[in-house]
Amino acid sequence: MEMDRLLPHSTETTILGVTYEGGVVLGANSRTSTGMHMMSRLSNKITELADNVYVCADDAQIVSDYVRHFRIQLGQPTTVKSAANFVSSLPYNNKAKRQTGRIVGGWDKYDGGNIYGIPVGGTVEEPQRFAIEGRESSYLHGFLDRAWREGMSQEEAEKLVVNAVSAAIARHGGASSDGAVRVVTISKDGATGKLYPAAST
Repeated sequence: MEMDRLLPHSTETTILGVTYEGGVVLGANSRTSTGMHMMSRLSNKITELADNVYVCADDAQIVSDYVRHFRIQLGQPTTVKSAANFVSSLPYNNKAKRQTGRIVGGWDKYDGGNIYGIPVGGTVEEPQRFAIEGRESSYLHGFLDRAWREGMSQEEAEKLVVNAVSAAIARHGGASSDGAVRVVTISKDGATGKLYPAAST
């Protein structure tokens, strides 16, 4: 047990976001482990930055430490792009060892629903129809290229996110008992969060 404290903290992270007709859906797996030991099956990797903007990150605790400063600095509501620029400026601990970036998604009155992928290097990419970071990102890009479509409903987008994260869990040897899929949906009506069991793939 003492030895495990010296081992890398691993979230086996999959985080992603998709746009739909009216907003965005963010999703993440919930398992966190250190060494051979599972630390949590229900960790939260989706953090509220403002009422209308959330960030997906495997270092959610580090991100949340900056949230108060973000709210004071930019106020609420804010634009999704401003939030993405803020997150891209946050320091990364052990950047050389990190394998996942961050994803910012939300809705604002200027641009509607938008998603920004922020790779490990911190560069803010252009708004995307979907963004993926994590261990199975290459596989999931192919999955979402086939499954995502223009004009999806909220229900369809949420189902797509659950299926995509579930597929990533299955790809790295997990099962429903290894965690769950946490989902946050953001639109002009606000944000709602849900927790789903990993779907069979």
